[in-house]
Parts: sequence; C-alpha cells; structure tokens
Amino acid sequence: MQQCGAGLVPVRPLDDGLAFAAPPLLRSGPVNAAKRAEVAQVLDIDEARMRAVAWADNGPGWIIVRLDTAEDVLALEPARHHGSRIEIGVVGAHPAGHPAAWEVRTFFSDQHGNLREDPVTGSFNASAAQWLIEEGLAEPPWTAHQGARLGHAGRIRVRREDGALWIGGRVSNLVSGPLRLDLARSRS
Repeated sequence: MQQCGAGLVPVRPLDDGLAFAAPPLLRSGPVNAAKRAEVAQVLDIDEARMRAVAWADNGPGWIIVRLDTAEDVLALEPARHHGSRIEIGVVGAHPAGHPAAWEVRTFFSDQHGNLREDPVTGSFNASAAQWLIEEGLAEPPWTAHQGARLGHAGRIRVRREDGALWIGGRVSNLVSGPLRLDLARSRS
C-alpha cells in the first residue's frame, strides 16, 4: 500500500517493475470556458486544436487535454511561467501499429509559478486511463509513452485485472521502507 492524497493505494510487483490500482476520480466533467482558455494559453495553442478539455482529477487537480495526434502532443511548446496553480496532462493517439497507443505529456506550476514537465506521471496516467475508457476512446490493455521531449523513455502500461485498473511499468527504486518527516523541522 502507498498512502497519498487519494488515500491508500494498492501497489503490486510486476515482472519488471511496479503497478498501482488507479484511485477513483475526485472530479470529472468538462471545464468551463474560462479554464479552457487558460489551458490553451498555458499550452500556447489555439483552443480549436484541443479536441477535449476536462477534469480528470484523482487528487493533484489534473485537467486532461486531448489533441489529434501524438505528434501534436510532442510538438507542444508551452509557456514557461503561469501565475496560478495548474496541472495539465495532454494525450494524443499514436497511429495504428505503433508500440504505444498514446503519447502523454504533463505540465504543472511550481511554488514560484514556473511551469515544469514531468518525465513520467503515474497519477495523471491513471486519471487519463479512466477518462479515455469513460469516453470510449480506449480499452485496456495499452501502453503510453511519456518523457520523450525530456530525453526519457517512459513506458506506462495500463491493464484491467482483478476488478481494478492497474497503472505500471519499470521503476528505479531509490528508497525503500518507511520515511519519517519531522514536521516541526521542515517548517523552519
């Protein structure tokens, strides 16, 4: 089990990594026109290129954006700064026969308003999988690619097993065991 903002999340080993059970979405549905315009501004694209924009939030506050193709996702050159907190995940389909079904990129603002890109984002891949299934755009199993623009080769596997949607792949285990945080010390 992993304890996070979504609560307790089951984790299990794979032959070459780990997988976690996708937690339920806390917020879903379309975003309003103002938020859609804000997302287009952050991504620096015309709103008409965004085929869908919706909440797919399983804790962090993800907004999912679907573009026409994986190439469109890879071509994004988003803003470098945004004045308020935002978490955007973008997906685009690869052509039939490609090893991956979807290309994924995630962008989020840090505490200084700088926009960052994550090489692999489990929480977003989980919420994106739920959204893609709900929209009738995908059915597990599939593989998504993430991190190419950052020089990474993230491969995220999505499977439905034992009544749950499992998100997983190869991992680099950097820490094992319980961690204790001295909250009094971290606030000073």
